[in-house]
Amino acid sequence: MSNKKTSVIGFPRIGKARELKFASEKFFKGEISEAELQNVAAEIRQYGWAKQKAAGIDFIPSNDFSFYDNVLDTAFLFGIVPERYKKLELSDLEKYFAAAHGYQGEKGDVKALPMKKWFNTNYHYIVPEIDDASEFKVNDSKPVQEYNEAKAAGIQTVPTLIGAYTFLRLARYNGQKKAKDFVASAVAAYAKVSELLAAAGAEWISFAEPALVFDVTAEEKELFKSIYVELVKKVRAAGLKVALQTYFGDIRDVYQDVVALGFDAIGLDFVEGLKSLELVKSGFPKNTLLLAGIVNGKNIWRADYSQKNALLAEIVSAVGAENVVVGTSCSLLHVPYTVAAEQKLPAETLRHFAFAEEKLAELAEIASGDAAALEKNKALFATPRVQANAKVQAELAALTAADFERTPSRLKRREVQKAEFKLPAFPTTTIGSFPQTAEVRANRAAFRKGEISKEQYVKFNRKKIAECIKLQEEIGLDVIVHGEFERNDMVEYFGSKIDGFVFTQNAWVQSYGTRCVKPPVVWGDVSRSAPITVEWSVYAQSCTKKPVKGMLTGPVTILNWSFPREDVSLKVQAQEIGFAIRDEVLDLEKNGIRIIQIDEAALREKLPLRKSDWHKEYLDWAIPAFRLVHAKVKPETQIHTHMCYSEFNDIVRDIDNMDADVITFEASRSDLKLLDALNEAKFETQVGPGVYDIHSPRVPSEQEIVDALHKIIAKVPRQNVWVNPDCGLKTRGETETTASLKNLVAAAKKLRNEK
Repeated sequence: MSNKKTSVIGFPRIGKARELKFASEKFFKGEISEAELQNVAAEIRQYGWAKQKAAGIDFIPSNDFSFYDNVLDTAFLFGIVPERYKKLELSDLEKYFAAAHGYQGEKGDVKALPMKKWFNTNYHYIVPEIDDASEFKVNDSKPVQEYNEAKAAGIQTVPTLIGAYTFLRLARYNGQKKAKDFVASAVAAYAKVSELLAAAGAEWISFAEPALVFDVTAEEKELFKSIYVELVKKVRAAGLKVALQTYFGDIRDVYQDVVALGFDAIGLDFVEGLKSLELVKSGFPKNTLLLAGIVNGKNIWRADYSQKNALLAEIVSAVGAENVVVGTSCSLLHVPYTVAAEQKLPAETLRHFAFAEEKLAELAEIASGDAAALEKNKALFATPRVQANAKVQAELAALTAADFERTPSRLKRREVQKAEFKLPAFPTTTIGSFPQTAEVRANRAAFRKGEISKEQYVKFNRKKIAECIKLQEEIGLDVIVHGEFERNDMVEYFGSKIDGFVFTQNAWVQSYGTRCVKPPVVWGDVSRSAPITVEWSVYAQSCTKKPVKGMLTGPVTILNWSFPREDVSLKVQAQEIGFAIRDEVLDLEKNGIRIIQIDEAALREKLPLRKSDWHKEYLDWAIPAFRLVHAKVKPETQIHTHMCYSEFNDIVRDIDNMDADVITFEASRSDLKLLDALNEAKFETQVGPGVYDIHSPRVPSEQEIVDALHKIIAKVPRQNVWVNPDCGLKTRGETETTASLKNLVAAAKKLRNEK
């Protein structure tokens, strides 16, 4: 089992020190030129290629870099761009950013394209729009440029593109035509890119088709085949070898079709692909490479070489040693750059982690059969990593059905809460955070570094809270928030206050565009040893007679936005976190906080990609984990939750079953299409579909929000509707936030006066 080749699907591209994030933001502000931004991007690409070459990776990708996301790159590559962006008198890159996050300025006013979660990850993609008049034409040279860039550095790469099937599956169709109507145009355009790459000297092209791991209908299977029967021939004719790369699951519905199409290489995920091994054992084409994704590209724990070798042996037995390439399960985009950037965690902890650069070494060691590396790895896994928390284990064992059931029923609670709060029709609120200025961030950093005392830190935050509450009262919001000035991140903040987590210093991961997160690591059993938010919420409530929401992050989101343990089930980890957040909820209630928002922004994120697995593998424990958190509160305590960029239409009944009193959704970028699903499901929970997009640097007009509310009340009973932005305001500027919220309140008042 030695001396196999290695492959990587993708590499992090935000920059080892988030250089792309900071350069992009400077570019948006006009502080650097487009050329300067491009130089930063080139340096980041060169770094990634050089690291992979140094690690001995045989199949190194190019065109995996993006300024925002690869789906948007593909749309611009092929000219699948709505006219509203094309006609802006801006550079091509500026038009690209306008499509990604909107544009409001002297050259026009356009909203961003919709944004959705990328399969079952915390990464996002921009949803392409296809009109009846759309035609795929090569409109950009990015794949060729980046291939040439690597080639000039002495590195032969495999240009990779989001495949036509996945692109067409994920796109939104505005007219009468559907995906099948664009096959011929797409095939011709993809073939043209292949010709250009071949002319530049490329040997391979790789088409990423993660949409094949979904449930695939007969119609969708025909769509896939209609693309690749022709495209494989055309790519071959251009002189390239063609790889089909899948990830995030297995391709059981189309496996036989895939192996019959004549690809030169097929990439399969053996980490999340539950049936991938079974599929290759059923037969694999001769003279075809299997890019075997056995190193986990989504988590940061060291690979267990003994387990990987055993899996590899089975794969080799089925496929033949000469055909096996050892690869990552998905792009390394989903993990940080390198453990070497961590100076604060002890070596004893760090030795259990493998980030992107360390995973390159793991690939090389597994592929080469390095005996010394194997023995070192065995020693690592032979030593117990953590000791169980007896108290937490006892709580888990004592759980009964009553711990997950809130009484009385939601409709009975609604009457109690109506009398308690006496809110007007269309009550207005925000999702939680307010703009985090440089001053706010500096205060947190100074306290973290020990440069100011706790008293100084608290005094500053109290001042900001008081100012924030005064502003909200002046604007006229009905339910107030404290602004969250003490928090860096909705998950990292709670993880840092709960036992059982460890925190990195520089382990940043891209979420979308310039947005990066630093996920906590679930290290051991989770518990809460002291109140987390009570002090801030109580102070905020003392500043106003209006109700102030206590702001918490729910257990499923904390888990989904952390790097979870691999030695304990996700269900157990969610319940342990649930205990900790439940204790916080009850302490808030005891201290007079009457409305408590428990955000489950990432509820849908880890939903299995196959519907048959939704409940047994996920929802059957995720929904109860949320109910565990609030089941013991009083009827007059109003429980809110919030959910971010995801498709919820198909799980609205499960969301209703969370038994919250109010749910706010992201809905603005999807033109409120969620409303139909809510209506159809007879959704019982009160709802606040976001009436404007906070991810765009623009101010919605009062009329724009009024129009959105009219759409909402056409589908949702008026008495069940809340009015709010679609997400927290942390990343927005103070001026635009104030203007937007004033328009929001004015719109709500206008609706109240309508009959």
